[in-house]
Amino acid sequence: MTKSIVCMQQLSSAQQELIRAAAPEYTLTLGDSRNPDLELLSGAEIIIGWGKGIRDTVLRQGSPLRWVQAWSAGVEKLPLDALKEREIQLTNASGVHAQPITAVILSFMLMFTRNMHTAIRNQQNRRWRSNGQESELTGKTIVIAGTGAIGSETARIAQAFHMKTIGVSRSGRPVDGFDQIFTTRELKDSVREADFVVNTLPLTDETRGLFDAEVFSACKQGAYYINIGRGVTTHTEDLIAALNSGQLAGAGLDVFETEPLPEDHPLWGMEQVIITPHCAGVTDRYADRVVDIFVENMKAYLESGKPSRNLVDYSRQY
Repeated sequence: MTKSIVCMQQLSSAQQELIRAAAPEYTLTLGDSRNPDLELLSGAEIIIGWGKGIRDTVLRQGSPLRWVQAWSAGVEKLPLDALKEREIQLTNASGVHAQPITAVILSFMLMFTRNMHTAIRNQQNRRWRSNGQESELTGKTIVIAGTGAIGSETARIAQAFHMKTIGVSRSGRPVDGFDQIFTTRELKDSVREADFVVNTLPLTDETRGLFDAEVFSACKQGAYYINIGRGVTTHTEDLIAALNSGQLAGAGLDVFETEPLPEDHPLWGMEQVIITPHCAGVTDRYADRVVDIFVENMKAYLESGKPSRNLVDYSRQY
């Protein structure tokens, strides 16, 4: 019986050929995550991506499913408990976002230090104006919560701007690119001297609501907060209060507790806030990078029955 791979995302001909070359004994079929073909999925040993309403079909007793390659780095929307119970191997797309999201983080920081966000508004109103408070990144301190692919790439680039780099991670283990590492329990201590606090964390039971009034009050007055991780890791009302009080000078936000951000939300009207619509990881090279991860994992899967890269630890939820 032919083994089956079903990809729930669109792939170019070249991307499909890479997968077929890595898995010659498998058929590769493209599905539609918005309108999944349940009959097709019922025979899949490997699924790339996920789709609404496919859980009961692919996780039924006797299903041939053995491995899911998520299309995203975050996996909180997948049925993790059911996947774990069925002993399905799950890999994510961690690493795909490192370059584009690092560029967004640096964009936020450069806009704030050079007052580009106000310059754009002045241009729209034909005002030749500067408040004379432009600064630079040299000598500033950046605290990055999350020292994975995005965090470490951001730290590497920040060091090129002669910034001090501090990381925050669950383990507190040293990571290249960081001058100092704190554990998540030491988050409040880590942010005391930060000029920029950057949140790259996934959503887990441990990170939900992690950035709250206590953390923001521990920040140096005038610090900036940047969140490109998950919106639910931040208490939005506490963030707004910190921005209104001046404890935080501004915020660059790509993710929110409620998405899309409601039109009447107060964040829209705050001139010290830069908002992007959860697009920090979007890039025309996204699918290429996911396919590269999958092909590497496919080779390991054929050799050992286990993907070698980005295997999700169900106990940690990432």
